[in-house]
Amino acid sequence: MTTPSATTAPAGPGGAPGAGAVKARRSLGARLAALAAGGAMRVFLVLVALFWLMPTIGLMLSSLRSADRIAATGWWKVFTAPSELTFDNYARLLDNSTITDSLFSTVLITVPSTVLVVVIGSLAGYAFAWMEFPGRDWWFLVVVGLLVVPVQVALIPVSKLFGAVGIFETTFGVILFHTAFGLPFAIFLLRNFFAEIPRELLEAARLDGAGEIRLFTRVVMPLGGPAIASLGIFQFLWVWNDMLVALIFADSGSPPITVALQQQVRQFGNNIDVLAPGAFVSMVIPLAVFFAFQRQFVSGVMAGAVK
Repeated sequence: MTTPSATTAPAGPGGAPGAGAVKARRSLGARLAALAAGGAMRVFLVLVALFWLMPTIGLMLSSLRSADRIAATGWWKVFTAPSELTFDNYARLLDNSTITDSLFSTVLITVPSTVLVVVIGSLAGYAFAWMEFPGRDWWFLVVVGLLVVPVQVALIPVSKLFGAVGIFETTFGVILFHTAFGLPFAIFLLRNFFAEIPRELLEAARLDGAGEIRLFTRVVMPLGGPAIASLGIFQFLWVWNDMLVALIFADSGSPPITVALQQQVRQFGNNIDVLAPGAFVSMVIPLAVFFAFQRQFVSGVMAGAVK
């Protein structure tokens, strides 16, 4: 007498497929549906990414076309006439002292503003998270309250203050403004991240004889690397792309790139061959900074999500 195989699904009444066969069929259908859904989602995400990058691609291709071709046809015409592409615009850009000097001024403003916010914000965040001092919670509430103060409210009083002390329309004044308005967010972000560090780890380091400075540099800073990198990216992008503060507080003789490009727009018809590559360069640099620290940025965001 033969015994049915364990892998053979018993038939139902009237020869209908058994429960095992139906389950296997449903499992196969579910897998196919999930695969199709995953493929559709990938296609959708690729289309969204291409749509999002279209202005960047258009600006890049426009920066590689001559001024008369830009005025005559759209940037998509290069796909049918690739011979239009040329690097002459970038050669003119390097010969334009206004744009090159503005790039140097932007770097001179952005780098110190970012470094000061990261350093001071890290120290203050550690102090609010792990050090005891009078009025700590009240001072932190003041920092949180400063987060809601818009930049526009402070433009006139800060302008008067900078004019009184002689730093209005100076690079130092712009750096000081960006640092002051970047610190509340930096302290709030880093304090909350540092507070999630296990207390036992810090107590063990103190038992080994580590002081506050060594504890901060050897324990807290390495563990807070993702959050610090995220803060640095936010601050760099904000200062680099700022135009309002630069337009008011920066030296008119050496404006940042955003102000210099805005001044070129007034003569759009004559300077498009300089404006297009200048705008593309000003956009590529912060993109390069973001992608260089993308892994740390994602780690910082995910660390805040799972803790």
